[in-house]
Amino acid sequence: MALDALLDAVERLPAFERALARLPAPYGALTVAGLRGSSDAVFVGALARRLGTRFFAVIAESVPEAERWLADVQPLLPEGAAAFYPPREGLGETEPHLEIAGERVETLERVSRGELRVLITTARAALERTRVPGALRTLRLELRKGGRHRLPDLVARLEEMGFERVPMIDDVAQFSVRGGIVDVYSFGMADPVRAEFWGDEIVELRQFDIGSQISTRDVPAALVLPAESARAAGEGEAERTTLLALLPPDTLVVEPVGTHLEPELRRTWEEAQHHIVLAQRRGEDPASRDELFEAPEGVLGALAALATLRLAPAGAAADVAFPLHEPEPVDRDIRWLRRLVRDGMPTVILCDNTGQAERLEELLAEEGIGPSPAALTVGVLQGGFVIPPAAGGRGLRVLTDHEIFRRERRIRRKRRYVSGIALDTAELRAGDYVVHLEHGVGIYRGMEKIFVGETTLEVAVVEYEGGDRLNVP
Repeated sequence: MALDALLDAVERLPAFERALARLPAPYGALTVAGLRGSSDAVFVGALARRLGTRFFAVIAESVPEAERWLADVQPLLPEGAAAFYPPREGLGETEPHLEIAGERVETLERVSRGELRVLITTARAALERTRVPGALRTLRLELRKGGRHRLPDLVARLEEMGFERVPMIDDVAQFSVRGGIVDVYSFGMADPVRAEFWGDEIVELRQFDIGSQISTRDVPAALVLPAESARAAGEGEAERTTLLALLPPDTLVVEPVGTHLEPELRRTWEEAQHHIVLAQRRGEDPASRDELFEAPEGVLGALAALATLRLAPAGAAADVAFPLHEPEPVDRDIRWLRRLVRDGMPTVILCDNTGQAERLEELLAEEGIGPSPAALTVGVLQGGFVIPPAAGGRGLRVLTDHEIFRRERRIRRKRRYVSGIALDTAELRAGDYVVHLEHGVGIYRGMEKIFVGETTLEVAVVEYEGGDRLNVP
């Protein structure tokens, strides 16, 4: 049974239809209670599927809660329909961690293009002011095979976009120039690109592997997005704006259960001033709080102008209440689980991966009875839930394998960008084991020289099982 079946099951509930009929207009609010486990994410996913053009913004109180929502919502929607806009980790306007900076830029780019259906963010991120939207409007750059760029102008443009010029790219938000070859690694790129010029014309455009620096495949075009440190062209002090100012006017804001936005906004506001004072005492000259953050009153006013869907715990006063239950605890008792999934209620068990699904299927099968009637599928949600039987229906039970075996769910977010590593070869000898961040454990085979474009590079050679070799600059 695919995850679409969970959306179907929630959509069939009378409470879903009541909530759909009463969805608020701007300046209005609707409180919905009784959504157990991860049924809150399933509910929002079902709304997004039913309302083909409505934009949803989930505003969580903390980053862990926002990441939980992202991990739950993404498998329920078409690929790329949900994204996270994280808060800055540092006080200043420029985010020092490139993974976070890149996710911020990419998400704002997708919001501006209308590609997202569900945006997930935090109260702190909603309070922040940023120049990135202005930079995205004026500084994005497209490199295309056959396109023409004067090399000095291209270099100046990339520097204006916040890219660091380096002898050889080993991380995102960098570019290098070697003769008529320009390498660029931008946010939004799966791999860096290499443009080869003949005069002012790009005659070849290829992606390349950042570890070996070897070209991998031709591409017709590449979009280069500005780094978060960029400033809009022609505007020395481009206007800063907030995330909420970029959202469509019919956005439906979702406040998860237990969210207290106003106290969190005011705490962030006061904490920002505290850190600014500390920076000033250290002799630094930080931007003012009003430049980096919107006042809480402004954010609260912007939120009040949007339609709001407030999720409340079971039993709380609400406009619409769902009749869902917590799933029965299993506590690693496979015998009890075998009986449970044969009680007549359809059961879906969500597993982290195919291997876990196959193993659990073996455990649930009984000699002389046959395979388990439970539907095991790969899909990760934070918590299970039960839709009770009603109106002749048999209901639905949703379990997760980490709850069955009492394991903590670990949300592992894949790295957005590859990076090269600098091996310290002074103390390495041929045959030593080394660990590459992306490729894992290999055997160091020594130093070699390779020819890339018009440049000779000295690389450390790492060999992997099967004879595959990685050249690390």
